[in-house]
Amino acid sequence: MELQQMRYVVAVAETSNFTRAAEQCQVVQSALSHQIARLERELGAKLFERTSRRVRLTSAGEAFLPAARQALDAAERARAEVAAAAGEIRGRLAIGAIPTVVAVDLPAELKQFHLRHREVRISLRSGGSEELIERVQQGTLDVAFLGLPLGVRPKGVHGRELARGDLVAIVAPGHPLADREHVDLHQLSDEPFVDFPPRTAARAQTDEAFAAAGARREVAFEVTTVDFMARLIRQGLGVGMLPAAFVPDVPDLPVLRLRDAPARMEHLIWSRFPPSPAAAAFLSGLGISAA
Repeated sequence: MELQQMRYVVAVAETSNFTRAAEQCQVVQSALSHQIARLERELGAKLFERTSRRVRLTSAGEAFLPAARQALDAAERARAEVAAAAGEIRGRLAIGAIPTVVAVDLPAELKQFHLRHREVRISLRSGGSEELIERVQQGTLDVAFLGLPLGVRPKGVHGRELARGDLVAIVAPGHPLADREHVDLHQLSDEPFVDFPPRTAARAQTDEAFAAAGARREVAFEVTTVDFMARLIRQGLGVGMLPAAFVPDVPDLPVLRLRDAPARMEHLIWSRFPPSPAAAAFLSGLGISAA
């Protein structure tokens, strides 16, 4: 069993297509197919079901894929550790972040990190805090920036609180409340809301605040990005809630301070296991020791 064969399996699993997988791996399709067939003979099991229309993992393939990814990650980690012993940081750095990170200027940090460590391959995934926590626990992300309600601490990871602050309400220009400096949640309870999906940390902090205030609201529009939220609010379709520190990113929308504002914390988390050289270097650049 060879690492290259595992790379081919992972590529086919990710693309669901032998041709695209071969292009991604920069080999001819016949060579990729031959190596996968050779691996299947060695394993005594088919890894893929092939039809004229689709390629999908068999049950054996689904069992093999996580182990193959772990083996490839371990091999890359071994190369990175050897390079680090010689004073060179290389390998990969996989970062996760919620869309409303404000405690750190993440694009600027990534630029500086890239300039210092050009041999590191950086990837960034945006998502909800729960998904990002799970990915750090699984090892598919090295670090992640989260937004959580006060008092919530991610489990199964190391972390540090970066900042905390209140949420504010965002309304459309010309909204009847747009000229108000302060409102309370009861004054907003009859408004349709634009918010993140249920069972996300971003949604929970607002839901909990309305429940604590004894107010009810209707979330008419569920979105996953701040940009789409702002576009819907701009059209007068609903009211939204965003961190106060984030509102300069939507300067054309009136901001209402809340007397009973929901609060949230931003966290940076990383794995409980020793970080890769690239992850350790990134944390160090933020003034954090992962030891």
